[in-house]
Amino acid sequence: MQEILNPADETVVATVAHTTVEQTDAAIERAAEAQRGWAALAPADRARLLRRFADAVDGAVEELAQLEVRNSGHPIAQARWEAGHVRDVLEYYSASPERLFGRQIPVAGGLDVTFHEPLGVVGVITPWNFPMTIASWGFAPALAAGNAVVLKPAEWTPLTSIRIGELALEAGLPEGLLQILPGKGSVVGERFVTHPLVRKVAFTGSTATGKRIMAGAAGGVKRVTLELGGKSANIVFADADIEKAAATAPYGVFENAGQDCCARSRILVQRSVYERFMELLEPAVQGVAVGDPLLEATEMGPLVSRPHLEKVASYVPDDTDVAFRGAAPDAPGFWFAPTVLTPARDSRAATEEIFGPVVSVFPFDDEDDAIRFANSSEYGLSGSIWTRDVGRAIRVSRAVEAGNLSVNSHSSVRYSTPFGGFKQSGLGRELGPDAPLAFTETKNVFLAVD
Repeated sequence: MQEILNPADETVVATVAHTTVEQTDAAIERAAEAQRGWAALAPADRARLLRRFADAVDGAVEELAQLEVRNSGHPIAQARWEAGHVRDVLEYYSASPERLFGRQIPVAGGLDVTFHEPLGVVGVITPWNFPMTIASWGFAPALAAGNAVVLKPAEWTPLTSIRIGELALEAGLPEGLLQILPGKGSVVGERFVTHPLVRKVAFTGSTATGKRIMAGAAGGVKRVTLELGGKSANIVFADADIEKAAATAPYGVFENAGQDCCARSRILVQRSVYERFMELLEPAVQGVAVGDPLLEATEMGPLVSRPHLEKVASYVPDDTDVAFRGAAPDAPGFWFAPTVLTPARDSRAATEEIFGPVVSVFPFDDEDDAIRFANSSEYGLSGSIWTRDVGRAIRVSRAVEAGNLSVNSHSSVRYSTPFGGFKQSGLGRELGPDAPLAFTETKNVFLAVD
């Protein structure tokens, strides 16, 4: 059993039982049975049930949002968007069962066709920073492709995933098709990796854990999708709209209290406009509304837990290299003020993923210097490029080693476009029109005409 705390006031929200190895095995076997019936349904019938699932989530948006506020500390406006995003992802992939087209390939002596067959049972392991949205990135395309899903939510934030599993049953999805198994990664997640009936593991979390999952999956030649860490760069050139770049920079890193693998936690500013940018950034940071996540005006809530708060604070010992800070409540809860650092390029704060409301700002000399520093990280998930020069925007976008880049924007995620990282930020892609294909095997069939 585990007590689930409200990060904003440290009160107990719920107590959740952990799933055992034996219960995990039984759930996987139920999923395998349910998957056979699900895959046998006509594509139109699977699509219809997924739309009903989306409708059930739509009717529970406010309930899910309130639950996420209490469990994760997300501001209520953000939590409503997240619940709506789950609905939208389900609606988007509800069209996929009828659009998983194979191909007819011209060959001599007969007819050659391909089919996209479901894998079977898929294990989805989700993080604590965006519990329900990232869960939907796994289960929606996997279900659309004809698979069953067993999902392990993060230990700290299981509540919205549990409720979404209930909504799937209320919508009429077959028993056992989508099961939520709260518990320890070393128990439930490990069994996803080793159980022979789980044909793929989709994991979002730390790079270190992703490496262990990848190594474990190799034993069974099991497919993996890994969305891992990030240390994204926000590159501001002298010809950019400096006022807009500075005003929006806090929201590129402090959203969800910086607990975001896409957070632009390194701001690179061309030296000729560095001082002006810093002058504009300070009031923007101090203007971020940090406080009670149930208030509509709140823009940033608490960190998820005390251990994580202590980890984030370790990157700012004795206010080292602090340029300025925002404000945070002096009250119970896991609060950390938005913080801007000006450290050396090789410091821990500059190179390691902090996963909190801490951003480092650095000057750079020219385009080559900016690209070289942006690519110096072992990660390559996301980033932003601020410039009015279209040619520069294209050159730098092609040169920066990251899977998701925005020009004059901090947007990283759209359910209709692919998402994933380079280097140690992960393997494979989620979302976008091709996501269901990642949960299928391609089967080739030749039919002789003689």
